[in-house]
Amino acid sequence: MVTPRVVSYALGIDLGGSSIKTVLVTPDGQTLARNQVEFDAAQQMDWAERIRDLTRQTQLERREKAAWIGISAPGLAARDARSIAYMPGRLRGLEGLNWATLLGAARPVPVLNDAHAALVGEGWLGAAKGLTNVLLLTLGTGVGGAAMVDGKLLRGHLGRAGHLGHICLDPQGPGDICGTPGSLELVMGNCTIEGRSAGRFRSTHDLVAAHLAGDPEASRIWLLSVRGLACAVASFINILDPEAVIIGGGIARCGSALFEPLERFLDEVEWRPGGARVKVLPAQLGELAGAYGAAVTALKEPEGGGAVAG
Repeated sequence: MVTPRVVSYALGIDLGGSSIKTVLVTPDGQTLARNQVEFDAAQQMDWAERIRDLTRQTQLERREKAAWIGISAPGLAARDARSIAYMPGRLRGLEGLNWATLLGAARPVPVLNDAHAALVGEGWLGAAKGLTNVLLLTLGTGVGGAAMVDGKLLRGHLGRAGHLGHICLDPQGPGDICGTPGSLELVMGNCTIEGRSAGRFRSTHDLVAAHLAGDPEASRIWLLSVRGLACAVASFINILDPEAVIIGGGIARCGSALFEPLERFLDEVEWRPGGARVKVLPAQLGELAGAYGAAVTALKEPEGGGAVAG
């Protein structure tokens, strides 16, 4: 049996709605390992037990404790970035949880909102690397988002900053989960696809497949959604003036079926002073972006020490 070489590493943990994703990464950005496990959302605190077990297993296999641990999770992070302060309706026990105690960590464990963490991860090793003003949109069941302004993650007064999916596109529309009428999430999120298609499609990928096959009604529905996305992106550009908008999430895997019409609609609605256009880029880190963001946030903690590359 070959004994693993001892290397100081950060453990980034991303808690999702039904699975946990982890990365082990060195301070210079080298990935040592990746992992993903499912948990039972109906079982009280099963996610916490799985994360604790994953952490123990990882540290036993590496024969060294993680020098840094960071957490990415849904909800609003507390002001001290040590817990999730507000996450109603699911993942009971998450609010106020002391992660350093749960995981037996010697150092504080920083906690980020999952979309914030995804942008931080993309900024370290992905599509946002080297950028200082950038937006991230995640298109999936809902629409998540985050913003980096002048090199700093925009958190806001309560940690709500970056909830880009809840911009209003139709004041007369129905309310979303935040109470916003006609929001981007309702226009683009997979959560409304059955309603938007009058029950014809159960997923956005089914809708896009029909669009690509030449179904005129599918094309109408899909392109109406993408135009709504373009109008939202143009609005974000006017407010925050980013260098780039990064788009990730499951719907982004539609590739050119999404990005080509999005660029066409942006040609119509984006304000481009002096001809300057904002780059629209696909995310690069996929479902692991939040875990990478959690890891690099831990690396940057004052107690963590060490320089972060990139």
